[in-house]
Amino acid sequence: MATIEENLAALKICIERGKPTKDASYPPDMKGQPGSVELTVELIEAGVTPESILNEGMVPAMRVVGQRFQDGEAYVPDMLISAGAMKKAMALLEDVLKKAGIEPKGTFIAGTVEGDLHDIGKNLVCMMVEGNGWKIVDLGVDTTAPKFIAAADEHPDAVVGMSALLTTTMLSMRGICKALKEKHPDMKTMIGGAPVSKVYAEEIGATGYGIDPWAANDLLDAWYDAAAK
Repeated sequence: MATIEENLAALKICIERGKPTKDASYPPDMKGQPGSVELTVELIEAGVTPESILNEGMVPAMRVVGQRFQDGEAYVPDMLISAGAMKKAMALLEDVLKKAGIEPKGTFIAGTVEGDLHDIGKNLVCMMVEGNGWKIVDLGVDTTAPKFIAAADEHPDAVVGMSALLTTTMLSMRGICKALKEKHPDMKTMIGGAPVSKVYAEEIGATGYGIDPWAANDLLDAWYDAAAK
């Protein structure tokens, strides 16, 4: 019988390679082996804490995939396959976290801005951030300023993340940041997406910029740690 350490290592490999369940046919060389779901169930039943499962299995796996992406060794489909394996396993932890009375670090409101229907980047950020202990409020795509404002009104202590893939739609981020600042002056905002940059974030008054899901996750952690001091 495998040890807890061996199952955590196996979980990491399953997420890295995108194997969600034992019955999954991909990757072919892992056919018939337990996937991220089965391994997470075993770890929960063995009494391993959700934090350990996340911090020693899931999050490190996604960081490996992210580094491979940055190095040109992996592509968006690879990240999505890995994120899918993580998401299925994450669903098992939600009830455990609630029963344990573990409060989320905070709330992250995310949306692709008005006129833009691209959501791959946003979805990856949401999965990473959720896995890191945050509550997600996903506004979807084509999100108008009033929708962001309404979500901010409902969650005044949240951080707002905006995504855009088009140069034409990134322009609306300026108006959203301005509106949020007027209504919630202390609320932190983060932007990301292919056409945006740190310089643009500073120009429009966003609090921060995430070049990729891992950078966005690290920035949220930095803000959380600073607020906790």
